[in-house]
Amino acid sequence: MAIDAEQLLTRAFPVQRVTLTPELCILYAIGIGVGRNATDPHALRYTFEEGLCAFPTMSAVIGFPGFWARDPDMGIDWKKLVHGEQMMWMHAPLPVGGTVRAESRVSALYDKGEGRGAILIQERRLFDDATDAPLATLEQVTLLRGDGGFSNGDPAYAGRPAAAQHVPDRAPDLELSLTSRSDAALLYRLSGDMNPLHADPAVAQAAGFDRPILHGMATLAMACEAALRACLDNQPDRIAGLHLRFSAPFYPGETLRTEFWKNATGLSFRSFADERGVKVLDFPPNGFKPPASSRFASAKLSLDLLS
Repeated sequence: MAIDAEQLLTRAFPVQRVTLTPELCILYAIGIGVGRNATDPHALRYTFEEGLCAFPTMSAVIGFPGFWARDPDMGIDWKKLVHGEQMMWMHAPLPVGGTVRAESRVSALYDKGEGRGAILIQERRLFDDATDAPLATLEQVTLLRGDGGFSNGDPAYAGRPAAAQHVPDRAPDLELSLTSRSDAALLYRLSGDMNPLHADPAVAQAAGFDRPILHGMATLAMACEAALRACLDNQPDRIAGLHLRFSAPFYPGETLRTEFWKNATGLSFRSFADERGVKVLDFPPNGFKPPASSRFASAKLSLDLLS
């Protein structure tokens, strides 16, 4: 069954409201590995209710619309989809104890051609439900590896290449390694992303992986923790935005080594699965621009943490 582009682009997502209880915030932090050393003052800021802060990348799971791509009506070969790129813009700190409103939509769909897959872009906007103040805007680029050729060459679904980003031509200024938990994916699923790819060995093998992989957003969160520890004095409000590519799978239990470069706008980084020497987070390659209606259309898109 081929995907129905019009049905995907017009899919209605219910508005979600999530109260950020301390328990939810702590569960998320533990799920990304922040609590690996329970007495570490850095960890306690996100894992202990006294003076608790929500970890900034928690915006990725608040109001997450669920694994809707598995719906048979969508026609997506869901076992072959992977998270390709992520854009995130933080407008204000997440309010622990407050209620967040999440509004989601499919903002773009591109056809790379038969046998080459398709690109789906989802946008989610978060607001403080009490004040309507914007909290975060997220765009997720998903690679539908089994769904190319759906448009029969319709130019409306042709990809629009974006400028490539390049790693600085010098040694990194700093680097930090963090080890993930062997049950990291099982814990992270409890924050809302229930894709069985991250839990069921049979599903992972059907998708071409040796075993269940860690969620891309959990890997990203580990890199953000490394940035907070190594470069940003553990000040979460210094992380304003990022854009990165998931270039290879990262497995629970592996060590994430992240390299940092200081630049005029903040920090650039890339991350490796240290034991395998494989790059798992990288600058975006020539890919696809977000749609003109997106808040990101006029924003600087780079793998930066803006201080």
